[in-house]
Amino acid sequence: MRQSPHRKPDPWSNIMSAGPTSSVAQRNGHAASADELSPLAFAGYAHFTAMQVRAGKVRGLDLHLARLRSASIAMFGKALPDEQLRAHLRAALATSPADRSLMATVYSPAGEFTVAGPDVGLDMLVSTGPASSGPNGPLALLTVEHERTLPTVKHVGEVAKTYYLRQAVAKGFDDAAFVDRRGRLSEASIWNLAFWDGDAVVWPEAEMLTGTTMGILQRQLARLGVVQRTQEIRPANLASLAGVVMNSWTPGIAVNRIDATPLRDPSALLGLLHRAYEAEPLLSP
Repeated sequence: MRQSPHRKPDPWSNIMSAGPTSSVAQRNGHAASADELSPLAFAGYAHFTAMQVRAGKVRGLDLHLARLRSASIAMFGKALPDEQLRAHLRAALATSPADRSLMATVYSPAGEFTVAGPDVGLDMLVSTGPASSGPNGPLALLTVEHERTLPTVKHVGEVAKTYYLRQAVAKGFDDAAFVDRRGRLSEASIWNLAFWDGDAVVWPEAEMLTGTTMGILQRQLARLGVVQRTQEIRPANLASLAGVVMNSWTPGIAVNRIDATPLRDPSALLGLLHRAYEAEPLLSP
């Protein structure tokens, strides 16, 4: 658990929920053996999606499937059929508690540092663990200049995210937020960013991963008639904005400071985002 020496109480205090701690790891719908898992421990060419399962169901299922499909095509030139993806998800959930955290990873059995032939298919690893709703917040973020490789793909092996997280915590912050070479805020280490100017939800304009929770919120806010816009946001613009972070854990956690700049009260934004998220139906894979 992360702790910041200058912030009490710990904003990460509820990162893991109470309840069963048993986990599942399945490869292609069946229990994964040690022999099957051991090569993956040292592999770094794969992509994944992460989700929270509640009562055996998932919000934004179509967005998760679309993410796996598009990332597979980008990285491997082929994709597993949606029904096969769903079957692997169902197999894992059938042996798990109704409320779970779940991660689905797609990779090539040919491994990395190779170019697989057209006859080599794709495998899917599904792992589950305790359900979580993320930290309590609020969070203080340190900006660092960083641009992810393949920014639109949720891929594994991103050492920079943990490196900059550790650097931020060492300097008294809770996490890192990324600024691109043009000085624009894009995303945070494992989070999307959203801001509020008093009238509209403002999404950063930059190359980034569009999270599934971000996608859920954008379409549900549109249905609620909430004004949204995308614009370049730079550190110099932050004093007039409220801000939050979001990911598969949660639709919104308050950010009260980025670098030395305090942000405005995010209560109105948090209320909107949580309301929009709850409007998204839970669906069975």
